[in-house]
Amino acid sequence: MSAIETVTMPTPLGFAKISGNSEGIQSVCIMEEGEATAEIPTILLEVVQQLSEYFEGNRTEFQLKLNPKGTEFQQKVWNALLQIPFGKSISYQQLSLQLGDPKAIRAVASANGKNPLWIIIPCHRVIGSNGTLTGYAGGLWRKKWLLTHEQGESQQSLF
Repeated sequence: MSAIETVTMPTPLGFAKISGNSEGIQSVCIMEEGEATAEIPTILLEVVQQLSEYFEGNRTEFQLKLNPKGTEFQQKVWNALLQIPFGKSISYQQLSLQLGDPKAIRAVASANGKNPLWIIIPCHRVIGSNGTLTGYAGGLWRKKWLLTHEQGESQQSLF
């Protein structure tokens, strides 16, 4: 197993701290403050490039080797999140139904909140059943920004 490399990059929403190795990207988290890494480790060049393209509006899908750490249930939820198309959103209830347990809404929401791969696993695309923005570890203003970004400039705002 290769050593974990880390890079920090500026985004419109703060600084993204990215960690991973040859086995895949383990974490992407958002920080209020930070400093851009001067020299990007080779193993993380692709994720930095793809995140930059996403924020520039030139990428709607990530093609990266992922290696998030979590329980079997969390992994199941995160894999379901990866199926939510760019520019779309679903409710926690719909996600629970997709996973086969309509009563697991709280467990699904908890796993969603523990997503270690900000933006790449699109937990921001999960909203309340009534269409409201609920629960987002990075702050609701970031969730709104991401959803609006994915809707495109030409779309009417839902919020």
